[in-house]
Amino acid sequence: MKHIVVQGGTDGMGRAIALAYLKRGDAAVIIGRDQRKGESFLAAAEEIGAGARASFIRADLSLISENERVIRQITADLPAVDALVLCARHFLAPRRETAEGYEATLALFYLSRYLLSYGLRDVLEKAPQPVIMNVAGPGSPVGEIHWHDLEFTRGYDGVDAQMQGGKANDLLGVAFADKYGAIARTRYVLFNPGSVSSSFSGEYDAPTRAHVERLKRIAKSPETAIVPVMACLDAPPADPVTAFVEGWQMSLDDASFDLNDARRLDAKTRELLSR
Repeated sequence: MKHIVVQGGTDGMGRAIALAYLKRGDAAVIIGRDQRKGESFLAAAEEIGAGARASFIRADLSLISENERVIRQITADLPAVDALVLCARHFLAPRRETAEGYEATLALFYLSRYLLSYGLRDVLEKAPQPVIMNVAGPGSPVGEIHWHDLEFTRGYDGVDAQMQGGKANDLLGVAFADKYGAIARTRYVLFNPGSVSSSFSGEYDAPTRAHVERLKRIAKSPETAIVPVMACLDAPPADPVTAFVEGWQMSLDDASFDLNDARRLDAKTRELLSR
Protein backbone atom coordinates (compact mmCIF):
# COMPACT_ATOMS: atom_id res chain seq x y z
CA MET A 1 0.00 0.00 0.00
CA LYS A 2 1.33 3.41 -1.01
CA HIS A 3 1.04 6.54 1.15
CA ILE A 4 0.23 9.73 -0.78
CA VAL A 5 0.35 13.24 0.72
CA VAL A 6 -1.49 16.00 -1.17
CA GLN A 7 -0.95 19.66 -0.34
CA GLY A 8 -4.10 21.47 -1.44
CA GLY A 9 -6.06 18.23 -1.62
CA THR A 10 -9.48 19.56 -0.65
CA ASP A 11 -10.41 20.61 -4.18
CA GLY A 12 -9.67 20.22 -7.88
CA MET A 13 -6.78 18.07 -9.03
CA GLY A 14 -5.48 17.47 -5.52
CA ARG A 15 -8.76 15.94 -4.38
CA ALA A 16 -9.08 13.92 -7.61
CA ILE A 17 -5.58 12.46 -7.17
CA ALA A 18 -6.21 11.54 -3.54
CA LEU A 19 -9.51 9.81 -4.36
CA ALA A 20 -7.94 7.96 -7.29
CA TYR A 21 -5.32 6.46 -5.00
CA LEU A 22 -7.90 5.57 -2.39
CA LYS A 23 -9.89 3.69 -5.03
CA ARG A 24 -6.77 1.66 -5.80
CA GLY A 25 -6.40 0.60 -2.19
CA ASP A 26 -3.71 3.09 -1.19
CA ALA A 27 -3.72 5.63 1.67
CA ALA A 28 -4.06 9.39 1.15
CA VAL A 29 -3.48 12.37 3.42
CA ILE A 30 -4.78 15.72 2.20
CA ILE A 31 -3.80 19.09 3.65
CA GLY A 32 -5.93 22.23 3.40
CA ARG A 33 -7.45 25.05 5.37
CA ASP A 34 -11.17 24.50 4.66
CA GLN A 35 -12.71 22.23 7.30
CA ARG A 36 -15.93 21.78 5.32
CA LYS A 37 -14.08 20.64 2.19
CA GLY A 38 -11.89 18.35 4.26
CA GLU A 39 -14.93 16.70 5.77
CA SER A 40 -16.47 16.37 2.29
CA PHE A 41 -13.34 14.51 1.15
CA LEU A 42 -13.52 12.18 4.15
CA ALA A 43 -17.19 11.50 3.41
CA ALA A 44 -16.34 10.67 -0.21
CA ALA A 45 -13.67 8.29 1.03
CA GLU A 46 -16.22 6.56 3.26
CA GLU A 47 -18.56 6.14 0.32
CA ILE A 48 -15.95 4.15 -1.62
CA GLY A 49 -15.01 2.06 1.40
CA ALA A 50 -11.70 3.84 1.98
CA GLY A 51 -12.49 5.81 5.12
CA ALA A 52 -9.83 4.03 7.19
CA ARG A 53 -7.17 4.97 4.62
CA ALA A 54 -8.09 8.66 4.27
CA SER A 55 -6.86 11.53 6.45
CA PHE A 56 -7.33 15.29 6.48
CA ILE A 57 -4.93 17.72 8.14
CA ARG A 58 -6.39 21.16 8.56
CA ALA A 59 -3.68 23.78 8.17
CA ASP A 60 -3.14 27.30 6.87
CA LEU A 61 -0.21 26.54 4.60
CA SER A 62 0.61 30.20 4.08
CA LEU A 63 2.10 30.08 7.60
CA ILE A 64 5.61 28.73 8.11
CA SER A 65 4.67 27.40 11.54
CA GLU A 66 1.74 25.45 10.12
CA ASN A 67 3.93 23.82 7.48
CA GLU A 68 6.38 22.83 10.19
CA ARG A 69 3.54 21.34 12.25
CA VAL A 70 2.32 19.35 9.24
CA ILE A 71 5.84 18.04 8.59
CA ARG A 72 6.14 16.88 12.20
CA GLN A 73 2.75 15.17 12.10
CA ILE A 74 3.30 13.35 8.81
CA THR A 75 6.80 12.26 9.81
CA ALA A 76 5.44 10.86 13.07
CA ASP A 77 2.35 9.20 11.55
CA LEU A 78 3.59 7.61 8.32
CA PRO A 79 6.25 4.91 7.87
CA ALA A 80 7.08 6.32 4.43
CA VAL A 81 5.66 8.72 1.83
CA ASP A 82 5.57 7.41 -1.73
CA ALA A 83 4.40 10.65 -3.32
CA LEU A 84 4.12 14.27 -2.23
CA VAL A 85 1.76 16.21 -4.50
CA LEU A 86 1.90 20.02 -4.30
CA CYS A 87 -1.22 21.78 -5.58
CA ALA A 88 -2.21 24.61 -3.19
CA ARG A 89 -2.56 28.14 -4.48
CA HIS A 90 -4.86 31.11 -3.88
CA PHE A 91 -5.06 34.20 -6.09
CA LEU A 92 -4.96 37.58 -4.36
CA ALA A 93 -5.71 40.74 -6.33
CA PRO A 94 -4.83 42.92 -3.31
CA ARG A 95 -1.48 42.45 -1.59
CA ARG A 96 -1.75 40.68 1.76
CA GLU A 97 0.72 39.70 4.43
CA THR A 98 0.38 36.62 6.59
CA ALA A 99 0.31 36.80 10.39
CA GLU A 100 4.02 35.97 10.23
CA GLY A 101 4.76 38.96 7.98
CA TYR A 102 5.31 37.26 4.62
CA GLU A 103 3.63 38.28 1.36
CA ALA A 104 0.76 35.80 1.16
CA THR A 105 1.06 34.59 -2.46
CA LEU A 106 4.76 33.87 -2.11
CA ALA A 107 4.13 32.17 1.23
CA LEU A 108 1.45 29.77 0.00
CA PHE A 109 2.46 29.17 -3.61
CA TYR A 110 6.20 28.89 -3.08
CA LEU A 111 7.42 28.84 0.53
CA SER A 112 4.98 26.10 1.55
CA ARG A 113 6.12 23.90 -1.34
CA TYR A 114 9.75 24.59 -0.46
CA LEU A 115 9.23 23.66 3.18
CA LEU A 116 7.26 20.49 2.45
CA SER A 117 9.69 19.34 -0.26
CA TYR A 118 12.70 19.56 2.02
CA GLY A 119 10.91 18.83 5.29
CA LEU A 120 9.44 15.52 4.09
CA ARG A 121 12.52 14.37 2.18
CA ASP A 122 13.63 11.91 4.87
CA VAL A 123 10.26 10.12 5.00
CA LEU A 124 10.07 10.15 1.19
CA GLU A 125 13.45 8.42 1.02
CA LYS A 126 11.99 5.50 2.98
CA ALA A 127 9.73 4.63 0.02
CA PRO A 128 10.97 2.44 -2.87
CA GLN A 129 10.23 4.95 -5.68
CA PRO A 130 9.51 8.32 -4.04
CA VAL A 131 8.41 11.31 -6.09
CA ILE A 132 7.52 14.95 -5.51
CA MET A 133 4.93 16.25 -7.98
CA ASN A 134 4.88 20.06 -8.08
CA VAL A 135 1.83 21.21 -10.07
CA ALA A 136 2.69 24.80 -10.87
CA GLY A 137 3.13 25.65 -14.55
CA PRO A 138 6.55 24.96 -16.09
CA GLY A 139 6.87 26.11 -19.66
CA SER A 140 4.98 29.37 -19.21
CA PRO A 141 6.45 32.10 -21.44
CA VAL A 142 5.47 34.80 -18.94
CA GLY A 143 6.59 35.57 -15.42
CA GLU A 144 9.91 36.39 -13.79
CA ILE A 145 11.65 36.36 -10.42
CA HIS A 146 11.65 39.83 -8.87
CA TRP A 147 15.08 39.34 -7.36
CA HIS A 148 15.25 42.63 -5.49
CA ASP A 149 11.68 42.52 -4.18
CA LEU A 150 10.41 38.94 -3.95
CA GLU A 151 7.54 40.02 -1.69
CA PHE A 152 6.31 42.86 -3.93
CA THR A 153 6.59 45.56 -1.29
CA ARG A 154 6.34 48.01 -4.19
CA GLY A 155 4.07 47.76 -7.21
CA TYR A 156 2.20 44.57 -6.28
CA ASP A 157 0.14 42.91 -9.00
CA GLY A 158 -1.76 39.68 -8.33
CA VAL A 159 -1.02 38.15 -11.73
CA ASP A 160 2.69 39.03 -11.49
CA ALA A 161 2.82 37.46 -8.02
CA GLN A 162 1.26 34.23 -9.32
CA MET A 163 3.58 34.14 -12.33
CA GLN A 164 6.61 34.65 -10.10
CA GLY A 165 5.39 31.77 -7.95
CA GLY A 166 5.38 29.49 -10.97
CA LYS A 167 8.92 30.44 -11.94
CA ALA A 168 10.06 30.03 -8.33
CA ASN A 169 8.68 26.49 -8.27
CA ASP A 170 10.57 25.66 -11.48
CA LEU A 171 13.78 26.73 -9.74
CA LEU A 172 12.80 24.85 -6.58
CA GLY A 173 12.77 21.59 -8.52
CA VAL A 174 16.15 22.33 -10.07
CA ALA A 175 17.68 23.28 -6.71
CA PHE A 176 16.29 20.16 -5.03
CA ALA A 177 17.80 17.93 -7.73
CA ASP A 178 21.07 19.87 -7.56
CA LYS A 179 21.35 19.09 -3.85
CA TYR A 180 20.09 15.52 -3.74
CA GLY A 181 19.78 14.13 -7.26
CA ALA A 182 23.06 12.21 -7.14
CA ILE A 183 22.52 10.69 -3.70
CA ALA A 184 18.76 10.27 -3.25
CA ARG A 185 15.95 8.19 -4.74
CA THR A 186 13.36 10.98 -4.64
CA ARG A 187 12.51 12.35 -8.08
CA TYR A 188 11.18 15.87 -8.59
CA VAL A 189 8.53 16.40 -11.29
CA LEU A 190 7.30 19.83 -12.37
CA PHE A 191 3.92 19.64 -14.06
CA ASN A 192 1.81 22.11 -16.04
CA PRO A 193 -1.68 20.58 -16.45
CA GLY A 194 -3.05 23.38 -18.63
CA SER A 195 -6.48 24.82 -17.84
CA VAL A 196 -8.32 22.75 -15.28
CA SER A 197 -11.85 23.29 -13.97
CA SER A 198 -11.55 23.81 -10.23
CA SER A 199 -12.71 26.32 -7.65
CA PHE A 200 -10.13 28.87 -8.89
CA SER A 201 -9.64 29.83 -5.25
CA GLY A 202 -8.93 33.51 -4.81
CA GLU A 203 -9.97 37.13 -4.51
CA TYR A 204 -10.13 38.56 -8.03
CA ASP A 205 -10.39 42.00 -9.53
CA ALA A 206 -12.89 42.40 -12.36
CA PRO A 207 -10.51 41.89 -15.34
CA THR A 208 -8.91 38.80 -13.82
CA ARG A 209 -12.30 37.37 -12.88
CA ALA A 210 -13.46 37.79 -16.49
CA HIS A 211 -10.35 35.95 -17.68
CA VAL A 212 -11.01 33.13 -15.21
CA GLU A 213 -14.59 32.80 -16.43
CA ARG A 214 -13.32 32.41 -20.00
CA LEU A 215 -10.86 29.74 -18.84
CA LYS A 216 -13.63 27.81 -17.13
CA ARG A 217 -15.42 27.40 -20.46
CA ILE A 218 -12.47 25.59 -22.04
CA ALA A 219 -10.95 23.93 -18.98
CA LYS A 220 -10.69 20.16 -18.67
CA SER A 221 -12.10 18.30 -15.69
CA PRO A 222 -9.77 17.41 -12.79
CA GLU A 223 -10.37 13.72 -13.54
CA THR A 224 -9.10 14.23 -17.09
CA ALA A 225 -6.21 16.46 -16.03
CA ILE A 226 -4.79 13.96 -13.55
CA VAL A 227 -4.34 11.12 -16.08
CA PRO A 228 -0.79 12.15 -17.17
CA VAL A 229 0.01 13.23 -13.61
CA MET A 230 -0.87 9.77 -12.30
CA ALA A 231 1.32 8.20 -14.98
CA CYS A 232 4.33 10.11 -13.63
CA LEU A 233 3.44 9.28 -10.05
CA ASP A 234 3.09 5.58 -10.84
CA ALA A 235 6.36 5.42 -12.77
CA PRO A 236 8.59 8.38 -11.77
CA PRO A 237 11.03 9.51 -14.47
CA ALA A 238 14.62 8.36 -14.08
CA ASP A 239 16.11 11.86 -14.08
CA PRO A 240 16.38 13.73 -10.77
CA VAL A 241 14.17 16.57 -12.10
CA THR A 242 11.83 16.67 -15.09
CA ALA A 243 9.17 19.04 -16.41
CA PHE A 244 5.97 18.28 -18.30
CA VAL A 245 3.26 20.27 -20.06
CA GLU A 246 0.03 18.24 -20.20
CA GLY A 247 1.97 15.00 -20.34
CA TRP A 248 4.62 16.14 -22.84
CA GLN A 249 8.13 16.29 -21.41
CA MET A 250 9.89 19.60 -22.00
CA SER A 251 13.58 20.37 -22.23
CA LEU A 252 15.31 21.75 -19.15
CA ASP A 253 17.44 23.93 -21.41
CA ASP A 254 14.72 26.57 -21.04
CA ALA A 255 15.82 29.64 -19.05
CA SER A 256 13.16 28.82 -16.46
CA PHE A 257 15.41 26.04 -15.16
CA ASP A 258 18.73 27.89 -14.98
CA LEU A 259 20.92 26.24 -12.34
CA ASN A 260 22.59 29.47 -11.22
CA ASP A 261 19.18 31.09 -10.74
CA ALA A 262 18.03 28.03 -8.80
CA ARG A 263 20.98 28.29 -6.44
CA ARG A 264 20.47 32.03 -6.08
CA LEU A 265 16.79 31.64 -5.23
CA ASP A 266 17.54 28.85 -2.78
CA ALA A 267 19.94 31.14 -0.91
CA LYS A 268 17.42 34.00 -0.87
CA THR A 269 14.70 31.62 0.32
CA ARG A 270 16.79 30.46 3.24
CA GLU A 271 17.40 34.11 4.12
CA LEU A 272 13.64 34.76 4.06
CA LEU A 273 12.89 31.76 6.24
CA SER A 274 15.51 32.76 8.80
CA ARG A 275 13.62 35.94 9.67
